[in-house]
Amino acid sequence: MKRQAIHSDGENRADDRADSQVTDQVDISWQDGLPGQLEQPCPATGPESPLPMLTAEAVLPIAATQQSAVLWVVGAHGGAGESTLAGLCPGWAAAEHCWPRTPDQTWCVLAARTSASGLLAAQAALRQWAAGDTGVRLAGLVLLADAPGRLPHPLHDLAQLIAAGAPRCWLLPWIERWRYGEPHVTRGADRLIRELTAITDTTRRFI
Repeated sequence: MKRQAIHSDGENRADDRADSQVTDQVDISWQDGLPGQLEQPCPATGPESPLPMLTAEAVLPIAATQQSAVLWVVGAHGGAGESTLAGLCPGWAAAEHCWPRTPDQTWCVLAARTSASGLLAAQAALRQWAAGDTGVRLAGLVLLADAPGRLPHPLHDLAQLIAAGAPRCWLLPWIERWRYGEPHVTRGADRLIRELTAITDTTRRFI
């Protein structure tokens, strides 16, 4: 089976050092990575559209909303980092662990932690999307480290397997300052902002 590309900037390698409880302490201006400095969208490495022949359990509810957002962050489980990710960029919104049903098909990104339960929740939510039950455009999956340090091999292998079911996958290492609600943007988070902005902005301009 082809291994899924998980975009991580290699930051997890630094986590092995005892003094790296706070990963990547480079502060980046909030304006960096916002529209006006767009990168080319990163290519998809997994399925970009649902596969109607699949069936899946409705693990996340579908909630109708009149609210508009450039990108909805859908947490696959409680504590997935949904609100933290949504706060990284103006125009992003937390979906409150639901697939948003809007008048126009909307962009979403799925978020989950790298614990075993978090990864399995992401897998179930991805299967629900792949079955065509959500009615959203899925940019990809964001995996947030559930603890400092290198991801254990069994969890790394599980993450690789589950990432193959998403159009794209990004891995963000443990960011200690996020535990305190600090709006700290690391290099990896900045890359995530740039790439997701490029994906959603290109679509809004040309479709």
